[in-house]
Amino acid sequence: MREDLTHHGIQETRTSAQVDDALLNSGDATVLMVVNSVCGCAAGKARPGVVYSLQGNGAKPTKTVTVFAGADTDAVDRVRELSPGIPPSSPAIYLFQNGKPVYVLPRHGIENRQAPEIAFMLQQAFAEHCKPVEV
Repeated sequence: MREDLTHHGIQETRTSAQVDDALLNSGDATVLMVVNSVCGCAAGKARPGVVYSLQGNGAKPTKTVTVFAGADTDAVDRVRELSPGIPPSSPAIYLFQNGKPVYVLPRHGIENRQAPEIAFMLQQAFAEHCKPVEV
């Protein structure tokens, strides 16, 4: 389940310090943060949707990272602390800029969609918040 994302170059953040490093110490980078989980909508929808969203030549986040709900408790708690006013959700997909979430796709936006729809939604968010990929 972890490997579904890390196999595609998405970095694990397993501690609160690693989350801080990824989200708070990345300058003006746009960071995609995936709160992964063991549920079916993470396996069949969220994880493949994230992977599909990162393919192609459009705008993309500078960094892509993940935490695993139910296992990386401190890391997940830290993501949630950095997202005040956003209800806890797993799976969930965030875009952070300057340590603050600028886009969130919570579980209720994932479980009723298929992976290609999730990828399209994320690509729209990338187009709005991320810089184009230099080829």
